[in-house]
Amino acid sequence: MSFKITVDEKKYDLDINPETPLLWVLRDHLNLTGTKFGCGVGQCGACTVLLDNKAVRACQTPINTIGNKKITTIETQTDKTVQKLQKFWVQEDVVQCGYCQSGQIMNAASLVKTNPKPSEEEIIKAMDGNICRCGTYNKIKTAIKAATAEV
Repeated sequence: MSFKITVDEKKYDLDINPETPLLWVLRDHLNLTGTKFGCGVGQCGACTVLLDNKAVRACQTPINTIGNKKITTIETQTDKTVQKLQKFWVQEDVVQCGYCQSGQIMNAASLVKTNPKPSEEEIIKAMDGNICRCGTYNKIKTAIKAATAEV
């Protein structure tokens, strides 16, 4: 089946099985490998991307459910919120192994886009469900707070 999708402001025409998860469309068909495979059942958050600025698990989102929604990945060159968060992730030295961090940043971007000045409790609640095996949760929270404090 043929699908027209927009990923990181670029348009793509794909002839693909309609049940193909967005994660595999991004990684295998578009060679956008910044979005990671984690658990495959939508529980860890490593595959988080934005669908019209809402965080979704790409491993659980079939391509036939996308419609005209815009997809934003960690590889975006145009999304200022994602870029700002990336800057503060580096500044706060968040990353240890780094595997989950693209999903963490994309989930944080969804939060900041809907709530530009989240409280600590709102950050914790919004980030719940994105798993970091290295336990960098405090640094993640600090990076989000710093990014939202910057004018």
